[in-house]
Amino acid sequence: MTANLTLAITAGILIACGVYLMLERSLTRILLGVIIASNGVNMLFLVASGRPGAPPLVGHDDPAATADPLPQAMVLTAIVITMGVTAFVLTMAYRSFQLNGHDEVADDVEDARIRQLAEADELSDSYEASDFSDSGENVVSE
Repeated sequence: MTANLTLAITAGILIACGVYLMLERSLTRILLGVIIASNGVNMLFLVASGRPGAPPLVGHDDPAATADPLPQAMVLTAIVITMGVTAFVLTMAYRSFQLNGHDEVADDVEDARIRQLAEADELSDSYEASDFSDSGENVVSE
């Protein structure tokens, strides 16, 4: 395996692990998932940037031999964004621990109630379908 293929597989594994952790209910695991996935994306930026080259300074080397500075700038921007998201999620986890004694994300009671009302309406006689029964044409304009 070449170095680029190894880095690409490693980046894919990091992103997959990060997404898996972000699907958990604990804010600490979500935080770890964000950090791991962002490291995987940063690695993917560097893999996709192509071959390494000379520093991108004007007049220093042959322009064909210089490295592309855009992926490096995008990685630096992604690092700053990740730092901000990490601080925000860490603050939410700390505040949740202060209020509730744990950092679990609770179910939204209002969303559950709206879902129950919608299911009850579909089962009732007052439910109006969005399709005509004879033609199947959609009544609701989109």
